[in-house]
Amino acid sequence: MARILLVEDDVEMRGLVADSLTAEGHEVTSVGDGVTALIAASGTDFDAAAIDVMLPEMTGFEICRRLRQAEKTFPVILVTARDAVDDRIFGLDSGADDYLTKPFSLAELQARLRAQLRGRAAAPTAAPLVELGDLSLDTSAVRARIGGRPVAFSLKEFSLLRHLARSAPEPRSRAEILAEVWGSAEHFDPTIVDQYVSYVRKKLAAAGSSVSIATVRGVGYRCVAPGAE
Repeated sequence: MARILLVEDDVEMRGLVADSLTAEGHEVTSVGDGVTALIAASGTDFDAAAIDVMLPEMTGFEICRRLRQAEKTFPVILVTARDAVDDRIFGLDSGADDYLTKPFSLAELQARLRAQLRGRAAAPTAAPLVELGDLSLDTSAVRARIGGRPVAFSLKEFSLLRHLARSAPEPRSRAEILAEVWGSAEHFDPTIVDQYVSYVRKKLAAAGSSVSIATVRGVGYRCVAPGAE
């Protein structure tokens, strides 16, 4: 059983989704606006959230951004009728882990939540500290340091970097990354990996790290660090 935060202002839709997730065995907290959602998240350790984008007063993008600012790392799926590429990128930049477009089937939402929950449950049992070049990842605390200085990564960015750093110098395919970081290679567009690699690359470069992510043509990506070959 997982604790799910559902944020949807349409009463009928909220009830349908809540009933569906409850029938799956989850404990669902359903609210209709952003303020109530943030209050609920401040007092409950949720395992995942499904948040509608078009909400009164505070959008789902803003809710997600504020959750990440409050260091809430549980997976967030944004739900919206807007399917433009820029909207999806904006949602991911807000800290979301997935983006589901309306109309959607309840079965698809359930499947995507299961994938996110599997990804969260697949916490590494190996060494909690991953080190590569000047990069140090504390997988227990989900904290990153570059040259001893803390650097902020979202949960998905951290998970992606951890997977590639732990595998270095061997490359990992998009399918392998999706399965490890997102919990499934079936329910996600592989281009989401490219987007997150871009985010991580920018943060590594901005921090002046000696570690970089190289594209391996026809395969995927790998972490590169001086002297680590």
